[in-house]
Amino acid sequence: MLSDERWTLSASDPVATIACQGFSLLTADELCGRTGVARASFERWRPSWDRLPPDRHLRDGGRYRARRHGCFVHEPASGSLVRAPHRAHWQPLDYNALHGGIERMFEPIEPVIADDPDWRRLLAALGVLFARVACVDRWFIEAHQFRIDTTDGVGRPTPEGAHRDGVDFVAVVLAARQRVRGGESRVFEADGPRGIRFVMVEPWSALLLDDARVIHEATPIQPDGPDAHRDTLVLTYRRGGFQSP
Repeated sequence: MLSDERWTLSASDPVATIACQGFSLLTADELCGRTGVARASFERWRPSWDRLPPDRHLRDGGRYRARRHGCFVHEPASGSLVRAPHRAHWQPLDYNALHGGIERMFEPIEPVIADDPDWRRLLAALGVLFARVACVDRWFIEAHQFRIDTTDGVGRPTPEGAHRDGVDFVAVVLAARQRVRGGESRVFEADGPRGIRFVMVEPWSALLLDDARVIHEATPIQPDGPDAHRDTLVLTYRRGGFQSP
């Protein structure tokens, strides 16, 4: 049960906050402190978002999304993190009414990123954090680099609307927000009336979500200047295996 206290965006202990309200928002400094990844490492990855290929699977006919995808397996107790063979991304229709039920094969995350020791440190540290909320022996992690632009005048970070991902936990890391309006993050109780809305503006801040307890979305973006885009890294953590048909 959620406590009667108001939801908070400022939390000294993200584990306790996720356990209490189903989500937590970390500043960039807090993400760096919790994961041991220096801000310089995050910045070193930033150019890779300029190299994301177009998403060819958008069923709404849009041209506003580019992405790469990768899979990893993490054991929190031992610290082991291995890159899994590249595979299609799949979600059931129950979780994604727009793109569910189809196998979507995306270009893999570049080796210069996926093999970076700090990238591995980030994924493993978040796995350990989530394992403190829900004890688990092994996480099956899917990593998605997204760029949402305004090629058609509007870009949709979550064209499927407010949703759950069918996993245990989700981390949404903001990589860049350049000359855009909109892109408001919204988090709602999955089985209740409570909700909260805010705009992530600080690069490398992170929204951590308990996917069983909350649903989430980001509203469309519009340009506020040339080359308007919003870049994110979305990491999903699931026990029991990767989602598959």
